Amino acid sequence: MSKTKHTGNGHRTETPDVSHIRNVEVTHELSDINVGAVLTFVVVLIVMTIGVYIGMWLLFDYFTSRDQKEPGPGPMALSQQERLPPEPRLQAAKGFGVTLENGQPVSLELREPQAEYRVLRTQWEQDLKTGSKDATGNTIGIPIDDAMKKILTDGLPTRTSEAPAKLQDYAVSLPTAASSGRVSEKRLQ
Repeated sequence: MSKTKHTGNGHRTETPDVSHIRNVEVTHELSDINVGAVLTFVVVLIVMTIGVYIGMWLLFDYFTSRDQKEPGPGPMALSQQERLPPEPRLQAAKGFGVTLENGQPVSLELREPQAEYRVLRTQWEQDLKTGSKDATGNTIGIPIDDAMKKILTDGLPTRTSEAPAKLQDYAVSLPTAASSGRVSEKRLQ
């Protein structure tokens, strides 16, 4: 049977009946989709979604419990020293200063940058004149004038028990050219 189709401009087209034509090699392809693999993917996707949901729930529960802990004191309850930024501080910043070797703090905030050097230089000169002491007050260095007098009276230490150095003691061990560096010999430079 053929089907007749009318078009709007007066032409008639016939479509032949092809229902009796069969190609045995072309049928429904069973390997087009692997239903088991698709179902496995969907199940794994659902399990992973539930796992991520539980993980996020636990994470937010942890954050909430951390947030409910006792907060630290407010900034107005802190002392003046606790409100300062951590060390090292910029020169000329609030809280900047140095602590001398005797433990005395010197505030240098809002002063010129050279003030730190002047304070330390004064302490170093004082140590040279009077000797330096540690935190417990024990003397760990003598004044420079006393040190020079001690050297003048006692002299510098010398080697007395050793034999005089020979010229060979100052030789350098160098590889020889004839042995391609496998053997070395002592040479004076």
